[in-house]
Amino acid sequence: MHGGFDPDKNDTVSLRDKVTLNKNEKWRILKNISTVSFAFMVQFTAFQGTANLQSSINAKDGLGTVSLSAIYAALVVSCIFLPTLVIRKLTVKWTLCVSMLCYAPYIAAQFYPTFYTLVPAGIMAGLGAAPMWASKATYLTQLGQVYAKLTEQSVEAIIVRFFGFFFLAWQTAELWGNLISSLVLSSGAHGGSSVSHDNETSSIEEALNKCGANFCVAGTDDNANLQRPPDNEIYEISAIYLSCIVAAVIVIALFMDPLSRYGEKRRGSISAIEVSGVQLLAATFKQLKKVNQQLLILITVFIGMEQAFIGAEFTQAYVSCALGISQIGYVMICFGVVNAICSIIFGSIMKYIGRIPIILLGALVHGGVIIYCLFWKPHPDHAFVFFAISGLWGVGDAVWQTQINGIYGALFRRNKEAAFSNYRLWESAGFVIAYAYSTQLCARMKLYILFAVLALGMVGYGIVEIRQISKERRLKKLEETPKQQHSEADRKEIEEDDEKDELEEDIIVTHL
Repeated sequence: MHGGFDPDKNDTVSLRDKVTLNKNEKWRILKNISTVSFAFMVQFTAFQGTANLQSSINAKDGLGTVSLSAIYAALVVSCIFLPTLVIRKLTVKWTLCVSMLCYAPYIAAQFYPTFYTLVPAGIMAGLGAAPMWASKATYLTQLGQVYAKLTEQSVEAIIVRFFGFFFLAWQTAELWGNLISSLVLSSGAHGGSSVSHDNETSSIEEALNKCGANFCVAGTDDNANLQRPPDNEIYEISAIYLSCIVAAVIVIALFMDPLSRYGEKRRGSISAIEVSGVQLLAATFKQLKKVNQQLLILITVFIGMEQAFIGAEFTQAYVSCALGISQIGYVMICFGVVNAICSIIFGSIMKYIGRIPIILLGALVHGGVIIYCLFWKPHPDHAFVFFAISGLWGVGDAVWQTQINGIYGALFRRNKEAAFSNYRLWESAGFVIAYAYSTQLCARMKLYILFAVLALGMVGYGIVEIRQISKERRLKKLEETPKQQHSEADRKEIEEDDEKDELEEDIIVTHL
């Protein structure tokens, strides 16, 4: 359905696909969005389920946390060097397939978890993660632009809606992954809470006093709730997760249309530019020169830190410590379900109320929960509170996942690969920072740091919004002015506007 290069263009850098599509193509686009969303759900059923258990089942010498840190440290390196090169060589579709397979060794390493197996496998997963996420984001954003043209709707609203639907499916992975681990662990001998069965009431209270904000990794050996479950239960969970990874790759390979159908080689894209590898690597760094990108760094770092907190610190310092490892999955299911529901809600209502109120809601919810966690002392009798905190954290995370991804997609449409590479770079930096001090600091200090990064990140985001409002007014004024009256600076600003992507000019809609 798509044509080849435009023969009228002599400049090789400007060569791009012309895309001829009819109105019915929108159903195929929705099928593709559903396919990639389902595949990521299956993939992260395995990975999220495994990651949420790491700080508890591989707690000895901090092995689980170190392996997670290795994943995100490798992801940082990957973000800088790999996405543009891999997408250029393999195309978006096959980059997704290869990158997803890189997660399989990490799941397999759970059968024999040592520093020599888990850490190298974590590094491989991290190296594959950046191209995978950059490909996914490029695919969703570009299909969003095509769909907006076909349906004559706002590009930004469609992009956010597609991200909302994707994260709805992706966040349900939290549900399925944790449900699998909880059912297996609860049915085994390790299913109960050991603290509550202790004969000495004073010992119970003493152990519980070391949970929550007072939790420090050192000095928790006396808490039976934190003991590793039997190997056969972990092997059973890992075998299920490993089959999920394979299934996800097969779904992408068989059912997802290649992006070439929708103009993969558009002007300004990595796929279209005939440049050297060094110049491709420079694209990610060039993106960092943009003021809006710099201002979004801290809030993006916070997104990584808050996910690391709920997945490692909250599960260990609050849930495992007070309720037992077998309860982690059930509590995190609440996080996943609320996150999924809110992702689709926020993605849908954004076009009616705008992103600012939604992002303010996310900041208030996460800020409030952080403050509450500083003072709350977890106890098995307060089971509802564990689920409430998990659910509220899911509300906040849904805000960041849909809206900040949407901001990157809307502000940097012309340089999507480099922009989403930067998003993943700084989000991964947040994970690495959080995991790096995980075994060194107590939970209270981690909460203080998290709150500070959130506050500073919101300041940067606020400045971006102010700049956008100012820019929109300026461009609107320029549009009302005859072109011959534009200064050289005005013309350059219009020409280099990041929010303009010639793909929209290259889509030819037929009514057949």
